[in-house]
Amino acid sequence: MTEKDSQSHFLKTKIKNDLETGKYKKLVTRFPPEPNGFLHIGHAKSICLNFGMAKEFGGICNLRFDDTNPVKEDMTYVEAIKKDVKWLGFDWGENESYASDFYDIFYNFAVDLIKSGKAYVCDLTPDEMREYRGTVTDPGKESPYRNRTVEENLELFEGMKNGDFEEGEKLLRLKIDMASPNFIMRDPVIYRIMKKPHYRTGGKWKIYPMYDFAQCISDAMTKVTHSLCTLEFENNRPLYNWILENIDLNQEYLPEQTEFARLNLSYTVLSKRKLIELVNKNYVSGWDDPRMPTLAGMRRRGIPASAIRTFCDQIGVAKKDSTVDVAMFEHFIRDELNKTAQRRLGVINPLKVVIENYPEDKEEMLDAVNNPNDHNSGKRKIPFSRVIYIEKGDFMEEPPKKFFRLGPDREVRLRFAYFIKCHGYVKNEKGEVVELRCTYDPATLGGKSPDGRKVKGTIHWVSARHCIDAEVKVYDRLFNVENPGKGELEESLNHDSMEIKKNCKLEPSLKDAESGTSFQFERVGYFTPDNDANTDHPVFNKIISLVDQWAKISKKK
Repeated sequence: MTEKDSQSHFLKTKIKNDLETGKYKKLVTRFPPEPNGFLHIGHAKSICLNFGMAKEFGGICNLRFDDTNPVKEDMTYVEAIKKDVKWLGFDWGENESYASDFYDIFYNFAVDLIKSGKAYVCDLTPDEMREYRGTVTDPGKESPYRNRTVEENLELFEGMKNGDFEEGEKLLRLKIDMASPNFIMRDPVIYRIMKKPHYRTGGKWKIYPMYDFAQCISDAMTKVTHSLCTLEFENNRPLYNWILENIDLNQEYLPEQTEFARLNLSYTVLSKRKLIELVNKNYVSGWDDPRMPTLAGMRRRGIPASAIRTFCDQIGVAKKDSTVDVAMFEHFIRDELNKTAQRRLGVINPLKVVIENYPEDKEEMLDAVNNPNDHNSGKRKIPFSRVIYIEKGDFMEEPPKKFFRLGPDREVRLRFAYFIKCHGYVKNEKGEVVELRCTYDPATLGGKSPDGRKVKGTIHWVSARHCIDAEVKVYDRLFNVENPGKGELEESLNHDSMEIKKNCKLEPSLKDAESGTSFQFERVGYFTPDNDANTDHPVFNKIISLVDQWAKISKKK
């Protein structure tokens, strides 16, 4: 959870009771990602929960990679996962392990299960397996290979290990109950033939354990007390327990699986399969595309890790799945950035303004507040000169009554500078306004008028002589529908989810902005430099707008 006391929930109550009653002497949790993709915001909830509980109760949280599928796994994903967990604010220290560390142990336990008559080699094809499995109302049928002798099963399983059979030709199954109402318990597969090299073990193995078989034994090998899983593993719990109870672990205690509700966000896809589809079909630029709900994408977009931790803490831990409004997540992002992001001036759609009565050779360095919410943030100097840029949207030829920005013969306040008044404008051959002609009042430095006249509008600006040119990427939600996971991805994609703004004008202090820093462009939104953009000019990603819809919703409630 966060550095503050975590909210009370059923898992916390259970852990506290287990420790107080002496069921377990020390809490050991684990975060067990499969290294076949990047982590996303849903994983963040599990990371915060497992590492948070371990910290709160003086325990240990293991980072364990459940790498049992050599086809999809890669060291690139391992390193990305490590980077994400550390960025989120957690450290596993020496408690790093891999399912592949225990491949020999898994194999030996499988042999023991064969010897005790609790596992057998099966030759059914995938279609036959489905036929024999049964239905919700009808029990399954026992495989014709279920009663092979122990000696035959041992010989066949060794042959599987040695590569004597082709992929799909044989499987190792547990002998449990083909009439069980829980399909998971109908003689589940625990080993399959895969003649693929593994990123850690090379070509040593021709067979690989199934996730369900490896997970519970890995938990036991790493002394896990509380295996905290999301609800989709609830039906797997009987199998988890069966395996641990039917092998000789010779341990003081067995790990215990408890399920909690996964995080679902509106307008967001968190299915790894669909995230892979987004990447492979080039709907996004990669796993770290700032529109992706991956932690890498969020980091590149500039979302603070602290906002993610606070969000995961505040949504709590439940026993029933639900969907959280993405506006709530955005609220925590804004709340954090409002407190921490430095303020800067940036013009996204520039309109040239010539201040005719300001001397051409003059320039001033004006004081600007870095963050009004942080009294320790201090001030900076920003340059002012005769020619400035303002936002195109801050001028209208025929402004309506409640438009308090610039128009013909209208006066506004320039942020940190002077009052200016528009006296004319220049259009191009298309009839577009491309330049304003204004005057300034030298007595209004700092935005105050000595004669007491009131100006309702304050706009931002940059000095044309000093500003830097930059590219700004403005992001919207990647999907147009609230639950994009239900249908085809392409049908729900927002094809206007990224808009690239060229020739933006930013104050010069942003020239050397470091990656990972966040800024509020006043009146525009929150932005971060994208140093991964590989361009010869500065690029900034828009993190989020200034408008907080969730705060409005919460007030109405």
